Amino acid sequence: MQNRKIKVLSIFGTRPEAVKMAPVVQELENKPGIESIVCVTAQHREMLDQVLDLFHITPQIDLDLMRPNQTLAELTANIFKNLDPVLEQISPDWILVQGDTTTVMAAALNAFYRRIHIGHVEAGLRTHDKWAPFPEEINRKIAGVVADLHFAPTTFSKKNLLNEGVPERIIKVTGNTVIDALRQIIKEPMPAEIHEFLEKKQILNKKKQLIVITAHRRENFGEPIREICKAIKTIAEENADSLELVYPVHLNPNIQQPVHELLDGIPNVTLFKPIEYLPLIQLMKNAKLVLTDSGGIQEEATGLGIPTLVLREVTERPEGVEAGVLKLVGTNYSTIVKETMLLLTDQNHYNAMAHAANPFGDGHAAERIVNEIINFPLD
Repeated sequence: MQNRKIKVLSIFGTRPEAVKMAPVVQELENKPGIESIVCVTAQHREMLDQVLDLFHITPQIDLDLMRPNQTLAELTANIFKNLDPVLEQISPDWILVQGDTTTVMAAALNAFYRRIHIGHVEAGLRTHDKWAPFPEEINRKIAGVVADLHFAPTTFSKKNLLNEGVPERIIKVTGNTVIDALRQIIKEPMPAEIHEFLEKKQILNKKKQLIVITAHRRENFGEPIREICKAIKTIAEENADSLELVYPVHLNPNIQQPVHELLDGIPNVTLFKPIEYLPLIQLMKNAKLVLTDSGGIQEEATGLGIPTLVLREVTERPEGVEAGVLKLVGTNYSTIVKETMLLLTDQNHYNAMAHAANPFGDGHAAERIVNEIINFPLD
């Protein structure tokens, strides 16, 4: 135990990072031996702010770096330029970063330049394909090269790190903090607008079934997202009287344009603007199944016991596939339609996925992470 307070700077910039870092920040703030400081890059402004409000987190530092149509190179340069003076001024003992965003990569490298200890939350996820997901696979590998503590969510992630030569003594299997967050949020009451929507669409009275869709990854821009939308259209039209499909559409024009072109006007498809985390979780909680290319939603749906078809060719969360609650279907039109219809029509197949065990943790990951920081010898 240190004789003085350990100064920990948590840095994040997107909604998924904020969700998964919120339980860690809460735990840091409750530990008497730690001085907790939060810095957001605001890589995603509106979606980040929703989560900060939900978990009652007020950043001491807000770099506010979101810009329209910003390239990855511009964002990376802006993070370096704006974060470095913060690191110099605060001089933390640790920075904590989560996952695989551009914020994670740039913040970790910046902290390395200043010889600051780096803790990487959700370390060790790999697809072993640098282009999928892009740029996340390389972002998390760069963070992993410079990290001083690797908080691996599962033993599978730990094995990835060991295979890359990371010393076992600095790898800690903690579970995934998304389960910590989910356990908090699931206790919140359903927002009125979601209750009204589900009631209107006859989901709550079980007359119709709900599919929740999210698809926005860079590697799915272009023809893949069009294939996904064509599959959604077919599924909707072939189940017009029994199925409702909800798709909160990412603001990126590479997603907005094809989604609205192909799905506008279909009576049983609702295209929402990006919605807040709590309403999204409540929609998923009431869903028959989920179609997604999101990493976090793979874990959240697993935590809720909702069968999930993953709209990607590879996943860095093979534990969910092995457990049987996730299934990789890629972006091929025929495959998506076939696998969705199988889940809707074959109860035994559905039950096998719905009742699979959750491999992502027990809801105590944040506590383990903070204890490891406290017990790490800084000298």
